Amino acid sequence: MALQCGIIGIIGSGKTSIFNCISSTKAITESFSNKANVGVIQVPDNRLYELEKLQPTEKIVHATVSIVDIPGLVRGSGSNENSGNKFLSDIRNTDALIHVVRCFDEPTLPHPDVTIDPIRDIENVELELQARDLESVEKKILRLEKLIKAGDKDAKHGIEVMNIYKKHIESFKPVRSLEISEQDKQFANDLFLLSSKKVIYVANVDSKSALTGNKYSEKMINYLKEQSAEVQIVAGKLEAEIAELESADDRKMFLEDSGLSEPSVNKLIRAAYNLLDLRTFFTVGPKENRAWTIHNGMTAPQAAGVIHSDLERGFIRAEVIKYNDFISLKSETACKEKGKLNIVGKNYIVEDGDLLNIRFNV
Repeated sequence: MALQCGIIGIIGSGKTSIFNCISSTKAITESFSNKANVGVIQVPDNRLYELEKLQPTEKIVHATVSIVDIPGLVRGSGSNENSGNKFLSDIRNTDALIHVVRCFDEPTLPHPDVTIDPIRDIENVELELQARDLESVEKKILRLEKLIKAGDKDAKHGIEVMNIYKKHIESFKPVRSLEISEQDKQFANDLFLLSSKKVIYVANVDSKSALTGNKYSEKMINYLKEQSAEVQIVAGKLEAEIAELESADDRKMFLEDSGLSEPSVNKLIRAAYNLLDLRTFFTVGPKENRAWTIHNGMTAPQAAGVIHSDLERGFIRAEVIKYNDFISLKSETACKEKGKLNIVGKNYIVEDGDLLNIRFNV
C-alpha cells in the first residue's frame, strides 16, 4: 500500500534528525536542501517475534510506511514560486503529517525568529498551509461559477460548500477541524487541501529532557490540548546518535542510561500508523512471518489483494486465527481443536492481529 507520512517543521526544528531515526534512508542534517528526503519506516511490532517462537521462520518482515522529510519551512515560503510550491506539493502528496516543533536551546543553531517559541512556530506553519488552501478554494469557486453559466446543476451547491470552507479558513482554522458532511466533502476532494491532513506533533527536546520534557514541550502540550492533538516527546539528536550505534546491546545500554525502555521514535511510528487508520494482519510459515498493512474496515478479499491481486480475484475463503488465541494455545492444531480457527467469507472484516490463510482459485 503506497502510504506516505510527511515530516514538516521550520528550519532548525530537528525534523531531519528524527527522519534519520525512523527511516531506512539517512539524510544530511546540516544541509538546508530544497529537496525532500524519502525513506521507508519499518513499523515496530513485537508480535512478530512472539510468533517466531511458535512458528520458526527464515525471515521476519515488518509492515512499512513511506516517510518524506519535507524541506524546512520559513515564513512566507508558501508565496515563493520556487521553494514554496515545491514544499507545498510535497505535503499535498502525503496522507498524514508529523509536525516537528523545536523545543530545545542550541546557540550554534540560531532560530529563524531568534527566540524559541513552539506555539509561534506551530501557528506559522499552520498559517502557511491555510494560506495556500484559501487560494485553492477561491480558484475552485471561480471554476464553479463558470460551470453555473454552462448549466451545471450541482455547481451552485458546490459554491455554497466552498464558501463554508473559505469562511472556516479565513477564521484561521485548519480544514481538519471543519465539521461537514461526507457528501459535501466531495466538492473539495480534488483540492487535496493541506490543512485537512491529520497531524501528530513532536516536541523535539534536548537530550536531558528525553524522559520528562521541558518548559517548551509543556507549553506546547498545553496549547494543543484544546485541539485534542496527539503530542510525542522525542529527543531527536540523542536518538539519532543512538540509532547510529551498530551494536544492539550498546543501543539498549544508552537508552537505559537515558531512562527510556525503547526509542521514543518507536512510539511515534506506531502513533503515525494509527493516525493513518491502518491495521496489521499476519501470515506465518517456515519461509516467512510477515506483517501486512491494511486500512481499517477492509474485508478478507481486500486484505488478500494486499498480498497479491490474484488472491483477491480468486478469493474463496480465509482461515482466521486471532493473535492472542495463537499465542495462548501455541499452535494452529491446538486452535483447531479448541474451535479458535474460523472459516470466513467475503464479508469478513479483518481485525488487527488476525492470522490469515487465504484460500483462492484463479
